[in-house]
Amino acid sequence: MRAFIFPGQGSQSVGMGKALADASPVAREIFQEVDEALGQHLFRLMTEGPESDLTLTENAQPAIMANAIATLRVLEREGNVRLSEKADFVAGHSLGEYTALCAAGALDIATTARLLKTRGRAMQAAVPVGEGAMAALLGADIEKAEALAAAAAEGEVCQVANDNDPGQVVISGHRAAIERAIALVKEHGIKRGVLLPVSAPFHCVLMQPAADVMAQALAGAPLSAPVVPVYANVLAAPIAAPDEVRARLVEQVTGRVRWRESVAAMTEGGVTQFVEFGGKVLGPMVKRISPDATVTSVISMDDIEALLAGL
Repeated sequence: MRAFIFPGQGSQSVGMGKALADASPVAREIFQEVDEALGQHLFRLMTEGPESDLTLTENAQPAIMANAIATLRVLEREGNVRLSEKADFVAGHSLGEYTALCAAGALDIATTARLLKTRGRAMQAAVPVGEGAMAALLGADIEKAEALAAAAAEGEVCQVANDNDPGQVVISGHRAAIERAIALVKEHGIKRGVLLPVSAPFHCVLMQPAADVMAQALAGAPLSAPVVPVYANVLAAPIAAPDEVRARLVEQVTGRVRWRESVAAMTEGGVTQFVEFGGKVLGPMVKRISPDATVTSVISMDDIEALLAGL
């Protein structure tokens, strides 16, 4: 069994998508469609920068999605491949869940781009700059991370945001609480705590204003049942009913990204091959969770051709 997976924020870089667009009219069509949906020259920003603008949450989120979907669509159209015949599940990390839903036909690409633009703006606006922070805990399992977050909170928000793999957990909350957590890592048997270069504390209760915005946006968005089940970040389980998809996407704004559990559940369900589109971020996590799994990253035309030969 096979899962197609899609990366989250942090996988953006200036130049992304350029080689693919140069090589494929299908990719160029996808990037143009996203530009038109958003009413901005996002593809120019992706290929030329500046990096500071591309890194802005409201730009990074639709850009990462567009790059991954363009890669997938080139595979599908030029390789005459149907996702429903080659993938048993789809999943994405945080914003990647929207990409996964688009890949599986639950959302069209214009709607996905607009939702992610809205999501990025709402997440940025939810907490004043400087009040929130996130940190990666290296050498931490979920139990150690939860104990550290509880000890560091002191009445402020400090909670697990991303359970990425057996050795990496991300915490999120008020800046002072996150800084306290970093200072306490050794006492909790954790190797290191690293402050992340993010502009807001994602996936914690401080994001509730953004969740409210997304509840409204998703209520009015056309959403169909995906052609294959989508693993929901907040459940670490597959879902397909449109109303449940909407509810879980709203929960995801403030909820934990249960990536480690999602990959483990897919593996236990029989998935032996994971294919990451548009990035090389999730593959190493998957290997740490499921060492026996086969992991493929698909970014270039060469990658697409190699994957086609093995499908």
